[in-house]
Amino acid sequence: MEWWRWWLLVVVVVVVMMMGRGVQGYPEEDLVVGLPGQPKVEFRQYAGYVDVDTKTGKSLFYYFAEADSNASKKPLTLWLNGGPGCSSIGGGAFTELGPFYPRGDGRGLRRNKKSWNKASNLLFVESPVGVGWSYSNRSSDYTCGDESTANDMHVFLLRWYDKFPEFKSRDLFLTGESYAGHYIPQLANVLLNHNKHSTGFKFKIKGVAIGNPLLKLDRDAAATYEFFWSHGMISDEIGLTIMNQCDFEDYVFLSPHNVSESCNDAIEKANEIVGDYINNYDVIIDVCYPAIVEQELRLRKYATKISVGVDVCMTYERHFYFNLPEVQHALHANRTKLPYSWSMCSGVLNYSDTDPNIDILPLLKRIIKHHIPVWIFSGDQDSVVPFLGSRTLVRELAHDLKFGVTVPYSAWFYKGQVGGWATEYGNLLTFATVRGAAHMVPFAQPARALRLFRSFVNGQRLPNTTYPSIDDDDLQ
Repeated sequence: MEWWRWWLLVVVVVVVMMMGRGVQGYPEEDLVVGLPGQPKVEFRQYAGYVDVDTKTGKSLFYYFAEADSNASKKPLTLWLNGGPGCSSIGGGAFTELGPFYPRGDGRGLRRNKKSWNKASNLLFVESPVGVGWSYSNRSSDYTCGDESTANDMHVFLLRWYDKFPEFKSRDLFLTGESYAGHYIPQLANVLLNHNKHSTGFKFKIKGVAIGNPLLKLDRDAAATYEFFWSHGMISDEIGLTIMNQCDFEDYVFLSPHNVSESCNDAIEKANEIVGDYINNYDVIIDVCYPAIVEQELRLRKYATKISVGVDVCMTYERHFYFNLPEVQHALHANRTKLPYSWSMCSGVLNYSDTDPNIDILPLLKRIIKHHIPVWIFSGDQDSVVPFLGSRTLVRELAHDLKFGVTVPYSAWFYKGQVGGWATEYGNLLTFATVRGAAHMVPFAQPARALRLFRSFVNGQRLPNTTYPSIDDDDLQ
């Protein structure tokens, strides 16, 4: 047989093998061919389940979006939303930093031009089981806490790498927000233990970044009422009563009633004054009236409502979209036909009510001692986990590590405007605010959030000049 026939045969065999396994060794069965109403894109998406315990049928649902250019040269970033018990698919992937947002009619998607997949490959996981489409066949698995969640995510990542072996050698960044202030450091701690004892594969953790994170409840809880007072949302009398008479060192998650009666009265009055007509996660944004939105989504197939700027009703549009059967089919989701609809935050999860009291600072200290950079960033319009608490905790952590100030607290810039304020300690610990952002930073300020994320994954400091040498939108 002529030499060219042999080469043709080899090429055909290779192509057939690639088709059987999927592109670049990725799992063909998890490839998302296209989501209903999705704009055309060049990058690939994958979604499906990873079984973390085959005996109990415990499975975590994931969504993976390649970087939209040069994907083979970019790192992997894991993102987890908090709660505890809220979906990283509905949150991070389709409301904040993923490549798509729900359309105003709830039946399609629009492109997020400031998606973080401009800088990294993105992995989102609904964790723990009981969140979103993640499930277990054993009901007792829905009673869980920080330790079991971290251990399950460890198994998940190992088995996800089996599906996507190319990423075993890639840099890994661990990110999230809110209660991911617990999820991410505890996961990093488990992965560091894995690396310590493994003679084979080791996780290439290159950085940890968490937005508006719950790190230490007594400080973060106090900061909420300091924020209310400093932003004119409660009176001097109530604010000063809380700051002078509430000992938040005794504050327990969901059970603040072990503090003094005068403190409790002041807290109740503060919460009443702030009321239901302010979004505590973003105090400057308008609120959405869900009854109107739900009626619109149900009765008008081609609704045209999109708010100017941030879409304040995106959460309702998202809920409608993810409960469409054709969407679940396209995502390979809900394979067991769960007896409840998809929701952003779980109604079946029984999460520990004591774990939120855990002090996370010692875990961050251990991570940093492994020379892994840690970034804490805060939207400055969030009253739930305000920057006032996070900034203080980062400074205390730096003091404990005996880190000096390497970048004084000062403004950072995006396209000639102040993006926020930042400081750095010891070249490994960064605190940054994002100006005008909320608890969900990428949702409220997508462009500034992407600028911050680019700096983080590229190992750069935030720009401190109004004259960037290259347009941020051109950075790849």
